Amino acid sequence: MEIIDTEIKDVKILKPQVFGDERGFFMETWRDSFFRENVADKAFVQDNHSKSTAHVLRGLHYQLSHPQGKLVRVVQGEVFDVAVDIRKSSPTFGKYVGVRLSSENKLQFWIPEGFAHGFCVISETAEFVYKCTNYYDPSSEHSIKWNDPEIGIEWPIPAGVEPLLSKKDLAGVPFKDAVYFD
Repeated sequence: MEIIDTEIKDVKILKPQVFGDERGFFMETWRDSFFRENVADKAFVQDNHSKSTAHVLRGLHYQLSHPQGKLVRVVQGEVFDVAVDIRKSSPTFGKYVGVRLSSENKLQFWIPEGFAHGFCVISETAEFVYKCTNYYDPSSEHSIKWNDPEIGIEWPIPAGVEPLLSKKDLAGVPFKDAVYFD
């Protein structure tokens, strides 16, 4: 597996080696020893799988008292995935990394603890799977407004299209009012 560095040191893109022929393909998506030695010495405790329709935007989410690192990938369709650094002591505080993940490119995205996470669907539908380093705890969850101008995420949303947001995401707070990691 190839590890691709991003503009934020701790956020990584993982590119698996894919073996394919006329019958289909095979790839290894995760190996504990490789991940711990080359990406982060973390254990995963929960796997999630979601399906969304075109123009659904989820995020920007994070858990403060039970932070989650996430290894994310798309098994059907395509999304634009984002990690926002919300660690106050980080030199990249308030910066983000965005990457297109698809069933075609088979890339994975490592988002460590201390980051807000979100994605928007840019295909007709998308199925999104991710491994988490901590259990989901709704009492610990926070949301930052997806289109906060201070962060300035360039979402690939067509002109004239409004993203489909949950009530929780509509109620996201501005970045300046968010609670951050120390």
